[in-house]
Order: sequence, then C-alpha cells, then structure tokens
Amino acid sequence: MTTTHPQREVDQEKLEAFMGRAIGDLGATISAGLVVLGDRLGLYRALADNPSTADELAERTGTSVTYLRPWLANQASGGYVEYDAPSETWSMTPEQELALAVPDGPAFFPGSMQLALGVLRDVPALEERFRSGAGFGWHEHDPDLFEGTERFFRPGYIANLVSAWLPALDGVVARLERGASVLDVGCGLGASTILMAEAYPASTFRGLDYHEASITAASRKAEEAGLSDRVHFDVADAADLPPGSVDLITMFDCLHDMGDPESAARAARSALTEDGTLMVVEPMAGDRVEDNLHALGRVFYGASALVCTPASLNQPGARALGAQAGPAVLTSVLRDAGFSRVRVATTSPVNLVLEARP
Repeated sequence: MTTTHPQREVDQEKLEAFMGRAIGDLGATISAGLVVLGDRLGLYRALADNPSTADELAERTGTSVTYLRPWLANQASGGYVEYDAPSETWSMTPEQELALAVPDGPAFFPGSMQLALGVLRDVPALEERFRSGAGFGWHEHDPDLFEGTERFFRPGYIANLVSAWLPALDGVVARLERGASVLDVGCGLGASTILMAEAYPASTFRGLDYHEASITAASRKAEEAGLSDRVHFDVADAADLPPGSVDLITMFDCLHDMGDPESAARAARSALTEDGTLMVVEPMAGDRVEDNLHALGRVFYGASALVCTPASLNQPGARALGAQAGPAVLTSVLRDAGFSRVRVATTSPVNLVLEARP
C-alpha cells in the first residue's frame, strides 16, 4: 500500500534563499576543475602581478585563448580573479595571488580542489559502500587524493608546525635542537616529516605509512631536499612500531582514519622513551555535532563520509572516528591506550594539537 504525505506549505523567500545557496554550491563544484586546471597550466602564476588580456595570457602560457575566455570569466564570477572592463584586462589581488599562486604560502588553496576532484571520481564505488557498509581503503582512491591531501594540509603545517605547534609541547623543541629521534606515523607524502627535519638538523626522522606509493614519493622528496642521511621512510602499519626508543612520535591528520586508533596509540606509547611525547594533530572540531555545523565542519564531515570513514571501515577495528571526532573522544582514545597525561596543547583555525605523555 502506498501512502501520501500532505504537501507542507513552502515559504517562497526561504526557498529562493536555499536555491541561491544551491546554485552557489553548483558553481563551486564545477569551478573546482577549473581551479585545478589554472594551477596545473600555470595560469594563476602567469597572471599574478601581471594584468593581462586573454590573448596576452594565452600567449604567455601556451594555451588556447578560446578556452581561456570562459575560464577567466568563471574565475572572475567566483571572485578568484579581477576583471577591468574598459581595458579588457584580468588581474589578481595580493590576497588572490597568495591563495592561488604561491604553493609554499600559508593560504595556498588549489590542492584542496585537487583533493575534491580525486574523491569525486570515486563516488560510484562509494555509492556501493554506502549500501553495503563495507570499507574503501585509502589505497583504493584516485591518486589525486594523495597529492591533493598533502597540498591541502601542507600550508597549515608550513604556517604552524615549527612556529606554534611544536613549541606548545613541553620541552620538545629543546630536545629536537639537541638531537632527538622522531617517528612520523601516517606520514603520507612526507610533508610534515621533511618540514621538521629542515627545522631541526640535529635530529633524525623516520616516516611510516602503510601506503607504498606514498612512501616512494616521500623518499624521493627527502632525497630532493638533501635530507636522505637523516630522514628515512618505510612502509609499516601504525600498530606495529619498535618498542621504547623514540623521543617524539607525531600523527598528523591520520589517527581518525585508522580502524583501531587505540591500538595505534598503544603502539606509540610502547615505542616512546619513558619521557617521550606523542603529538596528535587532528582536524579542528568541537565535541558535539552542533558545534561543527559551519563551513569548515561541512568540509570535514564531507571528508569523513567520502574518505575517512570508508578507510577506517576497511581496516581491523572499523572504529570510524571520522574527521570531526573532537577533543573529548580523542583524549579518551589516548587515555585508554595508556597515556596518563593528555591535553590540547594548542589549536589553529583548521587543527587541534594534542600532547600525550606516558
């Protein structure tokens, strides 16, 4: 038997406001691909500090002006570039330039769009997982996710890791300056490991990740940076660490992806020296869903549904903490793993930084 529901009264103004937001989302979704193209083709770099007509930009970048005209108009419509109608020239403000044309800057954004495109390519496979409840491993994703994730988080690491996060840990910077052994668990492509190694030349660093392709790329990056003598990367599981010899263990934006985060934290506890430190960097979140219903929470809940939860469900334990676990849950995980002292050491707009001591 079919049932019908009475039509509820619609507020036209609220409907129009909602449709306005939806159209904005549609434009942003389509524009993600154009941002990635602008990054890969060097369009932002060519336009930065150099106002140009479409023809001039096409000539400098070796691209087709027929494609560039709608690309530029799309970018101006979204506020990513500026357009001067009398001169028919396109330009970028200093803020747009920093966000779109400076890969090592603290606000670089195209990597985020690369990440998003990579995830969206996996939607057909994830649709089946939504029905079955099965996992979808990190290694199964489109490769753009791996590089995009590094490029998404790296600006925050550049802006905060050495200047704010490590100094917020009790006594850790002095130890690194003297010479310490550091283990970076879930290191991905090695951005965090290499940034720390560059800052603390007296210390040695080892990055671990289960994803072999990421480890290969990280090793290459360490070699290119001239750090191969004291930075090493290995394929390994987070729950299988050598006991009792490491001064500092770091986990950057990865604990929530693990099937059994408590086991990984327990392994870290066992691998630390008696006075060692575990630093856990996680996406910024409050402890309640209602604390996270904002623009950044929307991004991280989306990542949870499409990346983090499927990855955890693909591993033993299948805890599925998600990217918005919050400090109370994370603290509980670390205490259950045997850490007696756990605190939120500091925060940034995008991250929580927890310090755990044996």
